[in-house]
Amino acid sequence: MKFGQQLRSSIIREYQWYYIDYDGLKAELKNASGAPADTPENVDEAGPSTTSPAKKNGRAQRKKRWTEEDEQAFIAKLYAELEKVYTKTKVKQSEIQRRIAVSEREVREVVSRATERGLNEQGPSEEEFILLEEDLSDIIADVHDLAKYVQINYTGFYKIIKKHDKLTSWYLRPAFDAALKKKPFYNEDFDAEVVKLSNMYNNVRTRGNPVKGDSAAGGSQGSFVRQTTKYWVHPDNVTELKLIILKHLPVLVFNASKEFEIADSAITSIYYDNPDRWDLYEGRLKKTEGAEAIRLRWYGGMQNDTIFVERKTHREDWTGEKSVKARFSMKEKNVNAYMRGDLLPTALFEKARKDGKKSEKAIAEDESLAREVQYSVLKNGYRPVCRSFYNRTAFQLPADARVRISLDTELTMVREDNLDGTRRSGDNWRRMDIGIDWPFSQLPPSDVLRFPYAVLEVKLQTQHGQEPPEWVRQLISSHLVEAVPKFSKFIHGTASLFPNRINLLPYWMPQMDVDIRKPVTHNFGIQRPDNSPSGTTSDYDEDDSDVEDIPESTTENTSNGHNGLSSGARSVILGDVEGQTTSDPVPSADYPLYDSDDESDEEDRIEEARRIGGWTYISTITHSYANRAGRRALQVLKAIAPRPRSTTVPRSNRNQMFFGNQEIQNKKFKAPKGKKIYVPVRVEPKVYFAAERTFLGWLEFSIYVGAIAATLLNFGEKPTRLAFMAAGVFTLLAVLALCYSVGIYLYRSKGIRERKVIKYYDKIGPTVLCGALFVGVALNFAFEGKDRSLCYGSGHHVLGVVASAVRYPGARQPVPGISLAD
Repeated sequence: MKFGQQLRSSIIREYQWYYIDYDGLKAELKNASGAPADTPENVDEAGPSTTSPAKKNGRAQRKKRWTEEDEQAFIAKLYAELEKVYTKTKVKQSEIQRRIAVSEREVREVVSRATERGLNEQGPSEEEFILLEEDLSDIIADVHDLAKYVQINYTGFYKIIKKHDKLTSWYLRPAFDAALKKKPFYNEDFDAEVVKLSNMYNNVRTRGNPVKGDSAAGGSQGSFVRQTTKYWVHPDNVTELKLIILKHLPVLVFNASKEFEIADSAITSIYYDNPDRWDLYEGRLKKTEGAEAIRLRWYGGMQNDTIFVERKTHREDWTGEKSVKARFSMKEKNVNAYMRGDLLPTALFEKARKDGKKSEKAIAEDESLAREVQYSVLKNGYRPVCRSFYNRTAFQLPADARVRISLDTELTMVREDNLDGTRRSGDNWRRMDIGIDWPFSQLPPSDVLRFPYAVLEVKLQTQHGQEPPEWVRQLISSHLVEAVPKFSKFIHGTASLFPNRINLLPYWMPQMDVDIRKPVTHNFGIQRPDNSPSGTTSDYDEDDSDVEDIPESTTENTSNGHNGLSSGARSVILGDVEGQTTSDPVPSADYPLYDSDDESDEEDRIEEARRIGGWTYISTITHSYANRAGRRALQVLKAIAPRPRSTTVPRSNRNQMFFGNQEIQNKKFKAPKGKKIYVPVRVEPKVYFAAERTFLGWLEFSIYVGAIAATLLNFGEKPTRLAFMAAGVFTLLAVLALCYSVGIYLYRSKGIRERKVIKYYDKIGPTVLCGALFVGVALNFAFEGKDRSLCYGSGHHVLGVVASAVRYPGARQPVPGISLAD
């Protein structure tokens, strides 16, 4: 849908007078006050003074020129709108922070009464906890509404700037960027609020008895196994997703003893590989058995002295083992010496043995891992090639890894190599010209890749056959996420940063240009309490002139919209119920998203042609209607044209779990020129055995055909020329079947070994072989019957055929005991 319509349907009542005046700014662009611009076809060769009156009247209807006065008026209105949005954002954010502070004191007081009361003292009632939970839910809804308000206004400002630069040819984007940096209303990620709300909500939800345990994000994890599924999250949905998850799982912070800082969520990894062969890249991409990934990781800023050396090992399911990530830690000052082989693992863990803080078994496991990693690096020539940086928000019950959800935002990949002669990391194990100062604007574009989405990882440790919690199933099947199985930051960063060296691409690379936002599928999300005093509905006052511009379908859909924000999502029809109302998709729209960058091109052309008038307007509107009629005719022809129709296959349990009952779209993508897209193919040992059994089946069939040929040739009383020909046909069939089966077996074995997506079924070979066998038997029967005397006397009787058929092949006389008279 158009952005103006999307803006109107997303209005929150509390903010309804503080949104960008998008329609007003558009009207400013259409009201140029300058004189019409002369064009070559409207000016005679003698100059403007000789222009005919008719042409002067035509020129008066032409588009007026955008003047400096128009530009100043537009800028004044634009900056006034920016000031309005910025002020409202800051005021609301301050209000939310004050409410959080008040709620924090109330929660602390109630929890202390519940946990520190004496034997005869009465603790807080259940009603008090319910009221606190409702108050926190209301604050969470306020944070959500503010995030949506910021997001849609930010989009509106840049859409109107793009439209301005296109229609007026006065480029305002650079100046507006500078003005926006002075009033960065969009620069709020609400992470601090999310952490505080998570802690309070967890205390209230558990009635003052939260789960205790190790909350360090990277502290005590040694070797662990998880079943992980990955999803992409559009930036518009990041805050909403965080707020939804924190109501079920608390935020897992780095250091619970201090106030949250942005640096606490930063995670940086350096990935190693052999730049000549890219062994680790291809192994992880193809998911071969035993494929490894080696990386060095640290948490927080560059001043962090603890570096984790990690090795991921992929295991196929048929092996009975699970993919494992193992790691050990060392001091940053020892990394270079260790990676060069100057510092041996024995010396690396000498101090740990003396301190005695870890068991001898744990130290021995770490030392064994360090020895294996060092040997692999030195043997294969692994060097740092790629860095990944992101801010992680992890959700998990402390000391309980059954459900762990992490959301990585600001994901960025950076080159760490020196392959093109540029000294990035030099002889050091990492480059030192950047830290955690995202978005790393000091780097050249060729050295950095800013990933456009957040990455959600859902990690489950459930027993065999046990399903994940219901809220997790609803989350992963909602419109907020896009499933991308086996997504890897290392694979994506390497493939994107080394386009001239990597020719095998992951399957998701062609999907990077596809908008992953989806329509709302079910009622899931933030719920505002019904008795909340702060209302947020999208209905307008009755005398608002903009109401007439809202399509009826939008109003109708709002009545049953399921955005999951509140129970008042049906307020437009059912009454003045407080709540957010982002409507469901309009039936006539293919996608419930606001317009893309090029959506208004046709509308702008028609508007400009209307102002010019005459033949220009007639031709433009005719061309528009013709294109629309052509598209509809093409859709009708595709619908009625006879063609093979696909058979409906029942949805698998895995797809049902991931996607529910919503429609799954299948799209085909083509690899860039000179590149190949690798699609993950799962191969189990039974696949090899199946190919071998098929080959043995062909051999058995070939032996049968050869036996028939030998019987026809050798077991007749007096072999004839026809019997010899039939035997030859069967012999040729047997030889061809043998050669064909060997070729098919080798072809399939190579495809399975190389994990190629080829056709492993054969609908031609068996059909041809059976048909040839049938023809051979029929011809043998016909020629033998013709060559023999099928009847005696004057009549041709069917008994003669029967007698001829049952006698021995090649015999001239009927079988003893059977006569024609019988």
